[in-house]
Amino acid sequence: MDYKRILTIQDISCLGQCSLTVALPILSACGLETCVLPSAVLSTHTGGFTGYTFRDLTEDMPSIRAHWQSEGITFDAFYTGYLGSAKQIDYVRDIFRTCARPGALKIVDPACADNGSLYAGFDAEFVESMKVLCSEADVILPNITEASLLTGLDYRESYDEAYIRALLAKLSALCAGTIVLTGVSYAPDSTGVVVYKNGKLEYYRHERLAASCHGTGDVFASAFTGALLRGKTPLRSAAVAADYTVECIRLTMPDKTHKYGVKFEPLLPQLIASLE
Repeated sequence: MDYKRILTIQDISCLGQCSLTVALPILSACGLETCVLPSAVLSTHTGGFTGYTFRDLTEDMPSIRAHWQSEGITFDAFYTGYLGSAKQIDYVRDIFRTCARPGALKIVDPACADNGSLYAGFDAEFVESMKVLCSEADVILPNITEASLLTGLDYRESYDEAYIRALLAKLSALCAGTIVLTGVSYAPDSTGVVVYKNGKLEYYRHERLAASCHGTGDVFASAFTGALLRGKTPLRSAAVAADYTVECIRLTMPDKTHKYGVKFEPLLPQLIASLE
């Protein structure tokens, strides 16, 4: 197995199973040398907590990149998650240009919206910057809300395959690489992931559990990235990541006190086994 070095860029919560707190252990478990660039440090994540601390690290990003350049440090792959501003996106693009090994894979989760709305603090300017970042990616992983914002199509809670194909067609005009569209549901008891490239659509359907947990998008994106860099196809990577995420939710559901994420750590052996 090739020993690959990946850089993941997103915020980190001291407590709260999301973003880097999820990405670092999952990518490491997948056998990757995982390097991190925190875009911000929080005492807890923002879902369900109040009074949390927040330290913005935007202005540290250029000096970190400059140090890496001076040391000749480069990466086989990049995976970006939640980025807090258009300025951070510009700095990430600089890192793509200056710290990539030949053929480096760029995976972008345009984490900025869900359930038909942008996250607090984001605006149309941020969406325009995210479009540029997605255009430079080899793989993008939007949900349906993010896809609608990136393409300018109206968001729909109810939809059919024609609507999904319209989203994918516009996304493929934005990103020439692989599109992994999450949360695509055609029936009440199931949901799934669409993988699309060069006009070819593949759909992985999986169970839909009656629970909503923080950080599951990050669990999915991290497991997908790990599987992809272990040589799995995009569809197989999506299946591995989706199944792992479902089992993490299932394990967490009986514990009503665990509201800040999913118990992904006990199931890391299952994820590792699925990559063999």
